[in-house]
Amino acid sequence: MSKAIVLNEKFENNGEVVLPASYEEINQHNLYLYVKSYLASLRANTARAKTRAEVSGGGKKPKAQKGSGAARWGSKRSPLFVGGGQAFGPTKRNYDQKVNKKQKALALKYALNAQANNGSLFVVDSFKVESGKTKDAVAVLNKLNKRDTLIVVDTIDEKTYLSFRNIKNCYMVEKQEVNAYLIAVYHSVLIEKSVLEVLTKEA
Repeated sequence: MSKAIVLNEKFENNGEVVLPASYEEINQHNLYLYVKSYLASLRANTARAKTRAEVSGGGKKPKAQKGSGAARWGSKRSPLFVGGGQAFGPTKRNYDQKVNKKQKALALKYALNAQANNGSLFVVDSFKVESGKTKDAVAVLNKLNKRDTLIVVDTIDEKTYLSFRNIKNCYMVEKQEVNAYLIAVYHSVLIEKSVLEVLTKEA
């Protein structure tokens, strides 16, 4: 069974929290489908090219039908001309990929379990940086000794937000914003105990 590391107020190892055994049986493909859907939803979907029917000009035949010995061009809006329409160019399309609620829940469970297996899921009773100073926030991250960290809290207070907002190797979210992609993409997760209980109950 996977175990999350419990940290005390000084961010030192203070025990373990065991995740449900059923998390070990979840197929990785659920996380793959969710991540694929999540990234697809971020696509701008703005690529657009005009066809020959949409570009301006081309009202006059470029040259005579006969006599030149060359092609019989009918319009400068043809894709063959500079400034003409584009053949088979990009058009607006819907990139959304549906993932049902059950798969989203399984993806979240798998992501949490994977972090726990890597020894990168840390649990604290509550998380606040009351000084509001960046150096104090950096000190917390240094104790975790991970490349980057996702911090999941119940509510972000102003002082804690100020202390972390300029740090590049971490990202802080409230419990309603967290998802399987965010948990999977970071090298470690620091989460409040109450939030973990809610996530494991809902997922």
